[in-house]
Order: sequence, then C-alpha cells, then structure tokens
Amino acid sequence: MKSPDFLRTTHTLKVAAFFFIAITFFYFGKHWSDGYQQLVFFTQGSDPDPNQNPSQVVSTSPNHNKFFNVSALIDQNNTQPAPDKTLPPLAPPPPTEDSIEKFGIVNENGTMSEEFKVGNFDPGMVDDWVNETQVEREGSSESESVPKFAIKKFGLCPRNMSEYIPCLDNVEAIRKLPSTEKGERFERHCPEQGRGLNCLVPAPKGYRAPIPWPKSRDEVWYNNVPHTRLVEDKGGQNWISRDKDKFKFPGGGTQFIHGANEYLDHISKMIPEITFGKHVRVVLDVGCGVASFGAYLLSRNVITMSVAPKDVHENQIQFALERGVPAMVGAFATRRLSYPSQAFDLIHCSRCRINWTRDDGILLLEVNRMLRAGGYFVWAAQPVYKHEEVLEEQWEEMLNLTTRLCWNFLKKDGYIAVWQKPFDNSCYLNREAGTKPPICDPSDDPDNVWYVDLKACISELPKNGYGANVTNWPARLQTPPDRLQSIKLDAFISRNELFKAESKYWNEIIASYVRALHWKKMRLRNVMDMRAGFGGFAAALIDQNLDSWVLNVVPVSGPNTLPVIYDRGLIGVMHDWCEPFDTYPRTYDLLHAANLLSVEKKRCNVSSIMLEMDRILRPGGRVYIRDSLPIMDELQEIAKAIGWHVTLRDTAEGPHASYRILVCDKHLLRA
Repeated sequence: MKSPDFLRTTHTLKVAAFFFIAITFFYFGKHWSDGYQQLVFFTQGSDPDPNQNPSQVVSTSPNHNKFFNVSALIDQNNTQPAPDKTLPPLAPPPPTEDSIEKFGIVNENGTMSEEFKVGNFDPGMVDDWVNETQVEREGSSESESVPKFAIKKFGLCPRNMSEYIPCLDNVEAIRKLPSTEKGERFERHCPEQGRGLNCLVPAPKGYRAPIPWPKSRDEVWYNNVPHTRLVEDKGGQNWISRDKDKFKFPGGGTQFIHGANEYLDHISKMIPEITFGKHVRVVLDVGCGVASFGAYLLSRNVITMSVAPKDVHENQIQFALERGVPAMVGAFATRRLSYPSQAFDLIHCSRCRINWTRDDGILLLEVNRMLRAGGYFVWAAQPVYKHEEVLEEQWEEMLNLTTRLCWNFLKKDGYIAVWQKPFDNSCYLNREAGTKPPICDPSDDPDNVWYVDLKACISELPKNGYGANVTNWPARLQTPPDRLQSIKLDAFISRNELFKAESKYWNEIIASYVRALHWKKMRLRNVMDMRAGFGGFAAALIDQNLDSWVLNVVPVSGPNTLPVIYDRGLIGVMHDWCEPFDTYPRTYDLLHAANLLSVEKKRCNVSSIMLEMDRILRPGGRVYIRDSLPIMDELQEIAKAIGWHVTLRDTAEGPHASYRILVCDKHLLRA
C-alpha cells in the first residue's frame, strides 16, 4: 500500500529537480550571453557534399574572445560567414526633436492649465517688453552679397499711436488729395509699400480687460476708450454718459432719445411686414453713432453692420466694438462700400448726415445696390417731419429720386419714413426713355467692390430672381441659397454638396474645440474669420450656441463668396490682407485664419499680416491659425517676435497630417 505513494513521491521529486536544473541553466546561460566572451561553433562549408563523410567538421570561430550581440543575430534566417575583424561601434542615436513649448496659467491646484477666462489683467497676463525692434544677422559671411536678418522682437509703437488705423490715419496721403469735398479724406489711403506698420500698437494707459457681454452693451471701461467728446456733444440725446471709471450707454440716439427698443417697436407697428428676426435678419445702420440701434436688434435675432466714418464724432466705431456690437469704419464718399449687392434686408439712416440726393443720387444708388430685392429703407431725419422751406425742398427731392429708383413709398409716421425696393426689374424697364439714373451697363458687376468707384446708375437685379428668395431665419442659415450657383469658382461636384460639406466640416471642428479647448469658457464675443469661404465657421459658432458674432472676411485673392454669406443671414466684408483692415486697435477677441497665410505669402509679407492681426486683437485675445506644415516654423518665429505665447497642435487627422493648428495668446505688453 505504501509502494505506490513512494513511487509517486519519487516521481514528483524527479520532475521538480528537472525543472530546477533547467531554470538554473537558463539563468546562467542568459547571464553569460549578455556580456561574457562567446565561443561560437559553426559547420565548415555552407553546402555539405553528400559524397563526403557525413560527420560534421567543427572548428573554433574566429569570434572567440569578441563581444557579440546574439539577440540581434537571432532574426537572421541563414547562417552568415563570420567577419574577419571586429564590428564597428554602433552609431549614437539621433538627437530628439525639441519639444513644443506650451504656455498656460497655474491653476488653484498649482499645475499648469490652458483653461482660463479673460478677466482683469493680473501680473501673469502682463509682459515686460523691450521698447525697440531688435534684429540679428543670419549667415554674416562676407561672401553673401545680400545679408539676411531675423526679427528677435518687434518694438512697441509710441503711445500716441494707440488708436492708429493705418489706411485712415495716413495724414501725408490725405494732405495730397486734390479734393476732399465729397468725403475723400474718410476713405482708404494706405501707406506705401515698405512704409507700413513695423511696431506693436500699445494699449492706452490703464487699459483693462473688456467688460463681458451682455453687460458690455450698457457699460465699458473709460480707460479702454478714453475720449469724452461724444459725452459732451451727445450726452443730452441719451447716446452716452460718463460715470466715474466707466462710460454708460442708455440706449438712446438722436432720433430715439427714449431708447432703441421703443424706436424698433415703432417701426414694426408702422410696417407689420418688417418682421425682425424672421424675414428681416441682416441690417445696415448708416451713421450708427455708438451702435445702440444694432445693439438692441441683437436681442431680436437681427445682426446689424453698423458703419460710420472716422470723423468729428470721435471714436464712435471704437465704442461700438468695445460694447461687443458689430461695427466697421466706413464712409459714403466716392467708392463702393466693401459689401456685396443685395446684402441687407433693411438699411437704416437716422440723422446720418448724408445728402442722399447729391450727384444724381449716387449715394442712394449705392444703398440701392446693397439693398436686397424687396428690402426696406428706413429714414429718420429732419426733412421727414419738419416744415421749414429748405427741409421741405429736401423731402421733395428725396421723393422724386426714390420714385425714379422705383422704390415704393410705404409710409411716413412722425419722424420716420419707409420705402421698399422692387422685387424685379419690371419697373426699371418700363420707365420713360431718358429717365435718370439709367440702368448700369451689363458688364458692370454689382459684387465687384474693392476700390471700385461709385456709379450713378441702377444695378439691375438678376433676371432669375437670385437674391430675392431667401428663406426666413433661422432656416436660411443652413439652406443653400440660389446665389451659390452664380459664384465664380472651380467646382467638380455640386455646389450644394460643397456648401453642405463645408458646414459639416466646421461643425465637427468647432464641436471638438468646445469639448477639448473649452471655448465656452473663453471670452469669445467679437470674432473675425479671416478667410470665410461660405461662412461655415460662423454658422458652426451659432449652432454651438456661443454668444458671439463673426465678421466673415472674404479675401480678394479668392472667389467672392460674400453673396452666399449674406444670404445665409451672416455679415462679412471684402478685404485684401496685403493691406491693413479698417478697424480700431484692440477690437477682436478671436482671429481665425484657416489656409490663409500660406496663400497670401505668395502675394505679400506674412509678418506684415501678423502685425496687423496683433493690432486689431485685444490683449487676452487668441489667434487660431490652421495652415500647412511647411509654413508653421516661420509663423511661430514671427508670433514669438510679436510677443504672442504660442502652442502648436495637431489637427483631428493626427500627427502625420500635413496641417497644424497654431494657437497664439496675446498678453498685455508694457515697455
């Protein structure tokens, strides 16, 4: 009975001893093979002769006493002849690439974070800056005929340039104008090539982070726009008042002292067809003052482009943008404004100080060009309601001109008069022969606006009705408009498919920005898309319920998609990025440039564009540059020279994609 147990016990011991011996040999074999001298045996001859003695001939390897990496040889399928000399030393590993330097703030846990809100400028948001432009020579060998320079730092401009607009403050060019009687001095006169901005426009003393929207509609910091002339001139009309360290905006205007809301209600009761936020979505306010008309329309789902010249009404557009209201510097003078035909559902002029009937009505003809078929012109001015002889003559001239323009006079109530533009060309074609103003020549493109002189003629409406048949808001945002078919571009697939694809593309990207980069925690009020396409970026911000507005810029270097942008219920402007933009410094929270700089680099200096971006960007603002990989090194160097804090990110396609996103944060600089 005990014999089987004993045998099983002996068997167990034998198995255990076998495994112990095997593990011991494995351990010593592994240990010796890593660093000790090896004795390698091999078969003499690679192809043994079957006629010879089958016994193997064994020789000592010439590798005796040499160190050998056996693990590297295991993968070789064939036995290799041994070398007759020692192996060369292994090459050192390639140096690692410099890691991308990232910036952020230290949160309450003491860790670096890129999540922050723009508030009052604490010391971490203020950078000390050398107040001069520093350069260093590259490749200074005497053999080089043309030395190269790299900017280390752009210096700060003088303090008196804190509100500098290059193309509107060119005193030398304005002084040389042959005439200024038609407002030529308020138009663009850009510096000559090589004499543009080459320094960083500083903020005024005491500048603070702007008050966030919607509170900014009613008050802004005095130090951010330190001018009191409007208070002195217009305080009695409820435009603006000063209260200690702030300006307050009661919401009034010259013709609506009791507030914009009451004024808007008055217009709606006069003409019930003017349904703000539905059929009337995009409005132009001419001579806007501090833009209270447009500010109060925002709550009615209406976006208003507020325009006024840089004239004696000091800094009115700067006040508007500081409030967070869409606005641009612009003048009715001798050139077309940079907006397309049939852009606006309603155009408003309240005491805008424009003589609409001068020069055969050339200025009102510009309004007619920009007004959508069936759109409304609202005029609130003294000739409407005062009975002085001179004013009554002006009223009769206005009635005569609008009749010849085929506008339908709808109603006059108190100090407001309203006209409606025709829906088609039938009235124009049925006028008596020789009636002025004439129809424009068919070769005239009403959407050609960049440095184009005004014409005293009526822009004919498209015979196919394009532009007149937009859907109501908000459906029009995602509805491909008729004028999409008339855009001049190379398209190999349906334009409707291109439109939908762009919308889907930006919706996905903005959704990822909201998730990963916490855009809803950022200050995003005044936004500019510097290469807008069909406006998909702006539409995506609306779909994500971001409380912002977007100025869609269409560069002259690409197809003119502005008509589509306006037909969607968005606003935009034509611009050449080789020239400065018509806005005050520090007026935008976010600048978005997708596939722009690599294109414009072929036409102009990229550093000049980025200096202009810095001029119009608020301290605490952010730049997103989405562009091709080859240009990114150059952009990073320029951004650092400007003083931006930069982070290079991969796109959603991953690290091997040919595009990157350069995120730049602007801090407040001080000398």
